[in-house]
Amino acid sequence: MSAFNRLALFDCDGTLVDSQHAIIAAMAAGFASQGLTPPTDEAVRRQVGLSLEVAVLGLLPEGVGAGAVAGIVAAYKNAFFANRANGIAEEPLYPGLVAALDALEAAGFLLGIATGKSHRGLVATLNHHGLGGRFITLQTADRAQGKPAPAMALRAMAEAGADPATTVVIGDTSYDMQMARSAGAAALGVAWGYHAPQSLLAAGAARVCHDYAEVPAAAAALVTA
Repeated sequence: MSAFNRLALFDCDGTLVDSQHAIIAAMAAGFASQGLTPPTDEAVRRQVGLSLEVAVLGLLPEGVGAGAVAGIVAAYKNAFFANRANGIAEEPLYPGLVAALDALEAAGFLLGIATGKSHRGLVATLNHHGLGGRFITLQTADRAQGKPAPAMALRAMAEAGADPATTVVIGDTSYDMQMARSAGAAALGVAWGYHAPQSLLAAGAARVCHDYAEVPAAAAALVTA
């Protein structure tokens, strides 16, 4: 048996919750605040998983200076939290998630999250769904270097008493897979999020699951017992 704990480290947006509509609406508000045409829905989905500042920078039209980023970010945050307070920031759980968490814990996994969300936003999402006590490590892009850098995965392992051989990162974007591989952890993709399965495999996913029922066994097969 390994001396290290086993850790299942989840992404949030596009993996635990389907937050695309809330993100797209807030991004549109952010761009409109600077007099800019909002990016397309697909362009926004491609940036989900990155830290907010990096995502906005990647969405800026050619010729618009990086100085617009701060204003867009502030307006995005204001819009997102206003929409949540008004009950219109929908972030439903993906089907089968809770059963998968139960199965992973029964198999001896600790649970964690590494996300491009802010810590405040992540806690609000988890609490809304009654999941606030399920995850022993919460890594957010406002407290560590964002994906695809390995920082959040490495911090999560340290907090959980895990190591790369006993850690699997579960996510829906190539940024999640790249983070996992850079940290030396296993990478498990999910097909219900915002990047295509072939992109996940190209970025280093050992496998792509198409249903949450597949995740516990797939995760267990990728880590040291």
